[in-house]
Amino acid sequence: MTNTANTLTESSPAPAASSADTNASGRLHDPAVRGFASDNYSGVHPEILAALAAANDGHQVSYGEDVYTSRLQEVMAGHFGAEVDVFPVFNGTGANVLSLQSLLPRWGAVVCARTAHINMDENGAPERVGGMKLLAVAAPDGKLTPELIDQEAWGWGDEHRAQPLAVSITQTTELGTCYTPAEVAAIADHVHAKGMRLHMDGARLANAAAHLGQPLRAFTSDAGVDVLSFGGTKNGLMYGEAVVALNPEATAGLKYLRKMNMQLASKMRFISAQFIALLEGDLWLRSASHANAMAARLRAGVEGIDGVSCTQPTQSNGVFAILPEGSADRLRESFRFYDWDEAAREVRWMCSFDTTEADIDAFLSAIRSELA
Repeated sequence: MTNTANTLTESSPAPAASSADTNASGRLHDPAVRGFASDNYSGVHPEILAALAAANDGHQVSYGEDVYTSRLQEVMAGHFGAEVDVFPVFNGTGANVLSLQSLLPRWGAVVCARTAHINMDENGAPERVGGMKLLAVAAPDGKLTPELIDQEAWGWGDEHRAQPLAVSITQTTELGTCYTPAEVAAIADHVHAKGMRLHMDGARLANAAAHLGQPLRAFTSDAGVDVLSFGGTKNGLMYGEAVVALNPEATAGLKYLRKMNMQLASKMRFISAQFIALLEGDLWLRSASHANAMAARLRAGVEGIDGVSCTQPTQSNGVFAILPEGSADRLRESFRFYDWDEAAREVRWMCSFDTTEADIDAFLSAIRSELA
């Protein structure tokens, strides 16, 4: 998202609540207020809350030696293959930095799309914490190709250049587009032939699977991805992501890097229990499919409104559109959402597992009224 003085960010503070705003239940917010800014804005899925409550009784060994983390290894193996190794962490930035660090020597660099979250939205964490250089290339639809990767995949042996030894792709991309299994496999084959490794930022991995109608492994482990940042927060978890070593031989030192990077949870059972609830059944797919369907409903609705033009295919749970001058700010008085490219008047609308048809219809009505 464009960083300007007038652009909202996911960390923009909400108005402070006074003590008078607290109702009898202790709630400080109005649950009727809905928005389309981020799938991080939604609450926790009730089935995840129930799993947290069930995991809360009694004592369990800390730092991952609990029965929930052990069970999570089995659940992940069912999705990605028997050889995988799973490392629950606190957040997506930590997952991405950890994953990439595990693939690289100290002098390594990462080729990524210019719009990649690691390049645009992680405040220098890969460079400052991970100690790696990012080599970003323009990708109009957010997707890298072997040809785009080759713009920066060169200079091996040149001591004056950070060595490009890994590639990071995002599924779904920051523009809401999806890589097919064949596209991921082509990238994996290309970079592996050059002695490089492949990382996937899967903050919205479930949304990609829902769009493609494919199992998670089809475009990850089966396609040649070496390490995966598997997102949970955007698909109904309270907190927590997971680093999944799909090729453990390529991801040296994750056990130690997680602690060094302050991503080792003492009460890890509560991250693991959430992922078990998400992945042991079909909750991950139900939630992602619903979010995608709500985005498709929104896209279909705005396509019939004069003055709105969509800029990217809607292949997951996001809609990107251009609005007339000034209309976005007026709409934001009722429905919060972000500018993506303020200069182009391009905005991003995100749906989540708890977005309803009524939410979509109310927002469409507001857009029609604004542009009438």
